[in-house]
Amino acid sequence: MDYAKNILETIGNTPLVKINKLTEDLPCLVLAKYETFNPGNSVKDRMALTMIEDAEADGRLKPGGTIIEGTSGNTGMGLALAAIVKGYKCIFVMADKQSKEKTDILRAVGAEVIVCPTDVDPTDPRSYYSVSKRLGEEIPNSWYVNQYDNLSNTKAHYQSTGPEIWNQTEGKITHFVVGVGTGGTISGVGRYLKEQNPDVKVWGIDTYGSVFKKYHETGIFDEKEIYPYVTEGIGEDILPKNVDFDIIDGFTKVTDKDAAVYTQLLAKKEGMFLGNSAGAAIKGLLQLKEQFTKDDVVVVLFHDHGSRYVGKMFNDEWMKKMGYID
Repeated sequence: MDYAKNILETIGNTPLVKINKLTEDLPCLVLAKYETFNPGNSVKDRMALTMIEDAEADGRLKPGGTIIEGTSGNTGMGLALAAIVKGYKCIFVMADKQSKEKTDILRAVGAEVIVCPTDVDPTDPRSYYSVSKRLGEEIPNSWYVNQYDNLSNTKAHYQSTGPEIWNQTEGKITHFVVGVGTGGTISGVGRYLKEQNPDVKVWGIDTYGSVFKKYHETGIFDEKEIYPYVTEGIGEDILPKNVDFDIIDGFTKVTDKDAAVYTQLLAKKEGMFLGNSAGAAIKGLLQLKEQFTKDDVVVVLFHDHGSRYVGKMFNDEWMKKMGYID
């Protein structure tokens, strides 16, 4: 009989799906690496499991321990699923800009959720970075994951996502396009693909209010680039250790409005019910049109599921209030 021994064995081996209508004006073949097929409905299941297994192996995470992490929601979900199977408790710290659905989903799988203000400096004691780190120091038998600087994040994508994409495209991939937050996905996949073929181009999708694009182009960490933004799951006001800028060929920035509008268009034009970062990724890919030729095979990775955004990007009242649609 063919069955998984537990839900964690269903992580990975997600499909590649051709995008048709939204990419009609592009000369190339565009394929989506469709990560919502993971059991927690996001790409983050991969690195969550790897980070836990590595922490178990070296003793940072002990039996009966508490997993503590600052998350925009999806990493928390992946950690929670693994914690249920393996017998750990979870405390997740989130910024208040994240959708209500994300906090509700994490509580539904038994996690404790603490919500912190978005519009504070990362070093502010109220920030979700600071609160999660402090809890990791204060709570006995706990492990602070720190997905931003935990290199098991990149390792997970080097070992699984990258090889899957290479094999599914039979080595024909020419460009990889993905939103950048912690940096694990772009760095792990990008490193693997460039080891197979150094000519593969790796493009990061950034958002206005994030430091990545300017830092990549100039080496300057410009605090003037930092301001609040609505798009969830991509962009940062810090430089995570998982972002390997040497792997990345370039960034393009997408506005909050475009990310939200294209999230709706993916659902209505392609039947792809996806999260906010997917809207940013497909719009960013369209902005890169001049980079592609008729012989190219472009893979864009879609992080998470639309169910996380029903109250926001899929709510026309919210979209009108934000000025994104008439």
